[in-house]
Amino acid sequence: MDTGLESAIAAAQKAGDEAEDRFGSVNACKLCAPLGACLAFRGVEGGVPLLHGSQGCATYIRRYMISHYREPIDIASSNFSESAAIFGGASNLRQALVNVQRQYKPGVIGVATTCLAETLGDDVPGILKVRAAEEPDAAPALYVSTPSFKGTHAEGYVAALRALAERFAEGGEPGAHVNLMPGMVSPEDLRLLKGLLAGFQLEAVMLPDYSETLDGGAWKEYQELPQGGTPLAALKGMGRARLSLELGATLEGRPTAGAFLAERFGVACERLPLPVGVQATDLLMRRLAALAGREVPAEMRQERSRLLDAYADGHKAVFGLKVAVYGEEDLACAMAAWLAEVGAQPVLVASGGESGRLRAALQGQVKDFGRLDCRVMQGADFEAIGQAAEACGAQLLVGSSKGYALARRLNIPLLRCGFPIHDRFGGARVLHLGYAGTQRLFDSLVNLVLERKQALSSVGYSYL
Repeated sequence: MDTGLESAIAAAQKAGDEAEDRFGSVNACKLCAPLGACLAFRGVEGGVPLLHGSQGCATYIRRYMISHYREPIDIASSNFSESAAIFGGASNLRQALVNVQRQYKPGVIGVATTCLAETLGDDVPGILKVRAAEEPDAAPALYVSTPSFKGTHAEGYVAALRALAERFAEGGEPGAHVNLMPGMVSPEDLRLLKGLLAGFQLEAVMLPDYSETLDGGAWKEYQELPQGGTPLAALKGMGRARLSLELGATLEGRPTAGAFLAERFGVACERLPLPVGVQATDLLMRRLAALAGREVPAEMRQERSRLLDAYADGHKAVFGLKVAVYGEEDLACAMAAWLAEVGAQPVLVASGGESGRLRAALQGQVKDFGRLDCRVMQGADFEAIGQAAEACGAQLLVGSSKGYALARRLNIPLLRCGFPIHDRFGGARVLHLGYAGTQRLFDSLVNLVLERKQALSSVGYSYL
């Protein structure tokens, strides 16, 4: 007897397969790779991102980041002209480096390439090598290859972190500190992680650290380079750490900063999923406790206890709720695992990324994943996600503001998380990680469900 579940699963599979067979993309579920690189470079002290390509690329990325972080964000450009697009932009890049050095007096210049520069084949490493020899007193510059026709913003972010490690990390006598690469999370998340490290009294280098550069205080006078970021001295010390800890469920086997430090300097590299939910946060807490040689601080244990109490109080509101999750792979995986933990049913997990690791990551992180009948989509756009979400009866969406039009069309709520959040205030302060971040997410999730029920009620009841 067909209960309807089999038909829904088949319809979702068919919708996803049909969408994936298309040769074009309709509202991609990803952003361009240079954007992720710019974010990483803004997390280095005195860091200035410089895009080698057209002015439009820098303008697009600047606009996207400003609308999310609500901070002034300068992104330099080599500003290709028509002639540069034909003959190459080497002279443009050399002039851009001169301009950035004169205008900002930066600590470091991160040069990320765009599609046009990569297509033309400009020798960016060669240009930077000549500059370093001719201008030894100028700020160090490094290069990362980030064409948007290859990869996503998350992959550009990971590539930039590796480029920073390759450029600055130095070996030597091992120290007591650890390296922490937290993934593409919010400034509020970074502040939480710094608080955790301090609570365990662990000395650490966090790369990147845009907790202040992209969410700072009010200025009396304009600052060309905001305070904060990972110091270059700390970057140099990454090759002498006792351990690198990378947060992300799909990083295994990828060319990350941690992988480079392991290969070059023998720094052991461990990977944990983003700590969203009780189980994932417990993993991080146990590892930090072991590294520090001390117990989990009482305040953090109390946060966990309050969260479990909230789970018990709100469970009836979210149990069995069918949810479609989309976005950057590591965050989508973490959110799906958390939703399953609280009793909701992730029926769709989709990403524009194409690492090929998302399903395996979900199987490793989501308890009883094989029983969930969850559709997993990679390389997806919102046309495909919308068809699949509708077919599998999703009652709620979880992801960035890019899914708002889909939520509106399907007439279901959207729990905003990740990047970008353009249509709500405080995107830089959305907390996802740890017991505290999970508490905020759970409160928001339950309230969205209650608000939906209240809005659909014929009497508009007020006692929930």
